[in-house]
Amino acid sequence: MYRRRLSVISLLLICACVSSLVAQTLARRPMKVDDLSRFRNVSDPQISPDGKWIAYVVNSTDVKEDKASSHIWMVGIDGSNDRQITFSNESEVSPRWSPDGKYLSFTSARPGKTRGNQVWLLNREGGEAMQLTELKGRLQGHEWSPDSKRLALVIGDPDPDADPGPSPQPGASATPRVPKPIVIDRYRYKQDGQGYLLSGRHTYIYLFDIASKKLERLTKSKWDETSPSWSPDGTRIAFMSNHSDDPDRDPAAQLYVADAKPGSIEKQLTPVTTRAGRSRPEWSPDGKWIAFLEGDEKKYGAYSMDRLALVPSDGSSAPVRFKAAEDLDRGVSQPRFSADGKVIRFLVVDDRSVYPMKANLAGGAAERLLKPPVVISSWNTVAGRTVAMSGGNAKASEIYVWADNGLRQLTHQNDALLAEFQLGETEEVSFKSKDGTEVSGLLTYPVGYSKGTKVPLLLRIHGGPNAQDQHSFNLERQMFAAHGYAVLAVNYRGSAGRGQKFSRAIFADWGNYEVQDLLAGVDHVVTMGVADPDRLGVGGWSYGGILTDYLIASDNRFKAATSGAGTAFTIAFYGTDQYIIQYDYEIGPPWNPKAWETYVKISYPFLHADRIQTPTLFLGGERDFNVPVQGSQQMYQALRSLGIDTQLIIYPNENHGIQRPSYQRDRMERYLAWYDKYIKKAPGVPSTSTAR
Repeated sequence: MYRRRLSVISLLLICACVSSLVAQTLARRPMKVDDLSRFRNVSDPQISPDGKWIAYVVNSTDVKEDKASSHIWMVGIDGSNDRQITFSNESEVSPRWSPDGKYLSFTSARPGKTRGNQVWLLNREGGEAMQLTELKGRLQGHEWSPDSKRLALVIGDPDPDADPGPSPQPGASATPRVPKPIVIDRYRYKQDGQGYLLSGRHTYIYLFDIASKKLERLTKSKWDETSPSWSPDGTRIAFMSNHSDDPDRDPAAQLYVADAKPGSIEKQLTPVTTRAGRSRPEWSPDGKWIAFLEGDEKKYGAYSMDRLALVPSDGSSAPVRFKAAEDLDRGVSQPRFSADGKVIRFLVVDDRSVYPMKANLAGGAAERLLKPPVVISSWNTVAGRTVAMSGGNAKASEIYVWADNGLRQLTHQNDALLAEFQLGETEEVSFKSKDGTEVSGLLTYPVGYSKGTKVPLLLRIHGGPNAQDQHSFNLERQMFAAHGYAVLAVNYRGSAGRGQKFSRAIFADWGNYEVQDLLAGVDHVVTMGVADPDRLGVGGWSYGGILTDYLIASDNRFKAATSGAGTAFTIAFYGTDQYIIQYDYEIGPPWNPKAWETYVKISYPFLHADRIQTPTLFLGGERDFNVPVQGSQQMYQALRSLGIDTQLIIYPNENHGIQRPSYQRDRMERYLAWYDKYIKKAPGVPSTSTAR
């Protein structure tokens, strides 16, 4: 009798739980544009020396102030006591633990003794953060020495025209200064976000003594230095630099080591034939080896696939590529040595996933540590603990700890928000392109999709091109899915994650194989019975915008397009953006007759704009030095002259990535209104911002 009563009670409890889950599911709603500002971006997890705490950064949006801000949070390794620990009106980023565990440092431009970004310290025993540095230059990074007595600082020379005074206090007013003429005399003179690159201004590594606050340069070199990495015993610093006669003409770096003393003479560990990247080098625990990433030759810079290499830290022999990683024919990143130095782990970019692998330095094949689909980033190991960023198609990126050969979620910054939404399901798709090449992608279904129903499809194209659409939360895809669209993301040729040949296939032949692959993906989803062939849209940003222009000039099946930060008249951009090396070495200078033919061929969206019938919305940032807004202006003017429905949106003072929250919202509203008008035939497209 007792057992039966217990079974009945258990059954009732189960029914109650099921009813609760059903109610929760039914209560969920599609995402709205208003929800964009509610998401939090989690990043930069750092483990305390005792392995018990994780400091990390949370970026959130202040709608009223129309700005995003970042603050430092901390959570226990067991997921407990998750809390915010910095609260100023300015952002705080780059948390770093002192190795002795006494301090947590971070960088911030909060008001202080000196204007600009500075290092601040939080004492673990309590109290307010105190300003540690009073730098006049541009602080770009800081690393603690193993004995916690010094910092290695990466500092850019100060702007000679900048006001050297203290940070302005709230409510203070400043007299505007007349800007001086900009003098340009460098080969590569533009960089998005930085603006014009002026001669005579460099970035160097400095040593900062915590007790005395004395600041001294590590070397006497005249070349830029980046990515400092202390040796385990604190006696040396490895870093990246480019000592060529004209570093502007070759972006590759070389690996150097210097004694951790002011005025040291650096020793070059990699020959000029080695094309190292700028990422931070990694020391082995015994200090005998340094792992670093090596890229491709200069002409393939746009399609570079980083490889893992090792070199003795004393320079006794030449660097060698790590065979276990080389055999994968995939890009790798973030190498990490095991505590005993016998194993090296690294991340691998592979066909919609990014997963960790490990291999013995003594030899043998690499072993995958997590099965795809998975996307891992920002991982590090301290005191036997490993944490990383991860998420999924329906899960925003959060911090996870490696436990029992798997991942256990630590932070939950977006869980409650995501629990409100009914999301579109995402699945992998694969298909053959026109020439038989196997191509893959991701298909996100509209929220509440009924199997067998034909729905509007948006082909959304990633930028790069050396990037990939992967199994991570994509807010844009889910927003479109919430508004009734299926969304196709294709990893066309030129993308990362499929090996060297696949990535280099579009070399000096833009808009050819990519278009074939993208159209094949659309055909595949139509054949699946998901996409309505009469309700197709296309769009993208950066190289995604460029490919949008190629597509609408190649095929008139699309009823609407949105092209952001794109170009279509390539020859007109020689010397106007940040890609002079790619122009000169991938295509060639335009006065070369053979190169001129290539420029004409890849400029066909503009030169044959009369073939375009698709109503297209063009967008761009006013101060974009990556892909200047003139590209969108030219295509807008061409379509306007031809009488094709079009509109041009320019976001004031914005660079390549649109940062102002109200502009991000405005852009999404315009996307939806444009697609709805021409694909769903819904009336009304906003002519001014509807962000408020």
